[in-house]
Amino acid sequence: MRRSVRDFSSEEIPVGVLETCIEIAGLAPCGANQQGWHFAIVRSAEVKRQIREAAEAEEREFYDSRAPQEWLDALDHLGTDARKPFLESAPALVAIFQKSRVNDGEEKVYYPKESVGLASGFLISALHQAGLASLTHTPSPMKFLNEVLERPAAEKPFLLLVVGYPTDGCQVPKISKHVLEEISSYH
Repeated sequence: MRRSVRDFSSEEIPVGVLETCIEIAGLAPCGANQQGWHFAIVRSAEVKRQIREAAEAEEREFYDSRAPQEWLDALDHLGTDARKPFLESAPALVAIFQKSRVNDGEEKVYYPKESVGLASGFLISALHQAGLASLTHTPSPMKFLNEVLERPAAEKPFLLLVVGYPTDGCQVPKISKHVLEEISSYH
């Protein structure tokens, strides 16, 4: 039942719901239990505007010159382009950062991508269970998030998650998922 949406209502997320979902994400399995992630919660309209402007600049560059035609063709049925109004209209954004070191830089993080990927999946699932919709957004590069959100350079932006309630009548692209036999094998 979980689906990504791009049309978010302005309805606020009740206090504590987003925080509980992030606590759940923090319980994800991770290499050596190092928890090499940071979740930056953005509710400020001004900060969301700054993120949208920077993300759209990267997206324009992507759509105009960096993306191969094959990729643009693959995106076509989703109706996406460089405009990202949901970055401002959604009540919250969660920028997920991958740390390369923990404990005040004393320890290298092992399996950082895998660990942060698991935590991100836990977060998306928890948000869905809480009745919220989400959209994964990954403008590339995302280094602007470090500056806007005042995160250290040692943290690498991993994912920008747009969170809220879908608008009434929200349009979701008609897509299908592969069936079990296409995504699994038995040995």
